[in-house]
Amino acid sequence: MSAEPIALVTGANKGIGLEIARQLGRRGTTVLLGARDPDRGRRAAEALTGAGLSAVALRLDVTDGRSVADAADRIGQRYGRLDILVNNAGIAGAFTGPPSEVTLAQLREVYETNVFGVVAVTNAMLPLLRRSAAGRIVNMSSEVGSLTVNSAPDSRFRDYHQLAYQSSKTALNAVTVAYAKELRDTTIKVNSANPGFTATDLNHHRGHQSVEQGAVVAVRLAALGPDGPTGTSQDDTGIIPW
Repeated sequence: MSAEPIALVTGANKGIGLEIARQLGRRGTTVLLGARDPDRGRRAAEALTGAGLSAVALRLDVTDGRSVADAADRIGQRYGRLDILVNNAGIAGAFTGPPSEVTLAQLREVYETNVFGVVAVTNAMLPLLRRSAAGRIVNMSSEVGSLTVNSAPDSRFRDYHQLAYQSSKTALNAVTVAYAKELRDTTIKVNSANPGFTATDLNHHRGHQSVEQGAVVAVRLAALGPDGPTGTSQDDTGIIPW
């Protein structure tokens, strides 16, 4: 069984996911790069191994139950455990109009990846995380999912209309709290990471932060010590409101 920490990052072939994998790898972690497209996952892993990091591509489509189960089986057979799970895979969806015009199909498309996919992967990986001496689950959320921030009269998101994505991140925060409560008597810690407005394909690279900056909070939460918090939402400054 491998002595170094084993981490799985979903949606890790590009953007923040790849950068999280890179930063974890630099900390001595063996990183499994979950990717729907095997070729893209392989190329991403080769880029990291070429830099001297320990990285392995893992085919994983979070919306496909069989793919999720197969990934968990492969991790179990090869490593026997999982120390870190970063649920990074996410989509924004194409619809950006007012809530009154969104369709259920558009909502379902986003929720399949951003919410249902997270639950599917987490449930599949929990038996492996329970074998870790100190399992960590990090759910990649967004400040646009904060009810406190969005309901403030002076919220900077007052004119933000993207119901599917926004509500999916609110739901993801609720998922984080639910798992943190279930696992509070174990060594597993569960937190939401808010990377900030980071330039990625998700926002057509309009973000003002680099992926290097956006990955910092997730890596910090993935490496929490035994006295670290669980059931929180955090950005690079610390705990932020739900």
